[in-house]
Amino acid sequence: MKKLLLICMVLCSLNSELIFSTPSTQIWIPSTDFQTWETMHLGLDNYFRTSKINGIRGAGIFDIGLTTGLLPFKKFQGEIGVDYLYMGDGNYDDHPIYFNAKIGLPEDALFKGFPAVALGAYNFGLKTNLTNYNIIYGLIAKTIPLIGRLSAGYYTGNDKLLVDENLKKVNNGVLLSWDRTMTEISDKLWLAVDYQGGKNYLGALSFGASWAFSKNVSVIFGYDIYNNKNAYYNSNNQNANTFTAQVDINF
Repeated sequence: MKKLLLICMVLCSLNSELIFSTPSTQIWIPSTDFQTWETMHLGLDNYFRTSKINGIRGAGIFDIGLTTGLLPFKKFQGEIGVDYLYMGDGNYDDHPIYFNAKIGLPEDALFKGFPAVALGAYNFGLKTNLTNYNIIYGLIAKTIPLIGRLSAGYYTGNDKLLVDENLKKVNNGVLLSWDRTMTEISDKLWLAVDYQGGKNYLGALSFGASWAFSKNVSVIFGYDIYNNKNAYYNSNNQNANTFTAQVDINF
């Protein structure tokens, strides 16, 4: 908590004319967006369990993440980041640091109508066979007038950790999403629905909305419905649905 307060105090002292950059995730899954060169993104994400399984309400998830632009090019982009992840389990919380990175091309990079493309990795933890989920993914996305942006991709990860309730490996699946800025209502309102396949603890259907309070601060409220509520992800082994509140700050 002291670390979080210190980060917030530093951010409040920054100049208010900060550079806006779109989030590099949707509600739950990665996106084809990137932090641009010389910008940084702070994400404060909370996931609260909304029900009990076998009379027990499993621990929620709290994530502090920093992501920065990696490449100074407009048509070939990259980002790299680090997360401090709290899961309410001593074994995992003793090793809370995870890394992520991705590279890709924005829409229209090579020619008019070219889709956005992203190749990335996340949840690279430091403890072998405990936090090294080592998820690798690929995504393509295309914005269609009036409809919004459609994204599709695939992911795979460590088959010793991405398992079902019987510890059977289920370490891959599809990535799908729709998102759109609702300009008819307000340029500050953004809606999204995304889906991550697989009967592991990551598989979920998520939906939510974001409101941009300023050029550099927005908040997402969403809901996550997990594919397998009995999926094993830590010793608590509770994967009930979650309500999520995510604060995104760009500077």
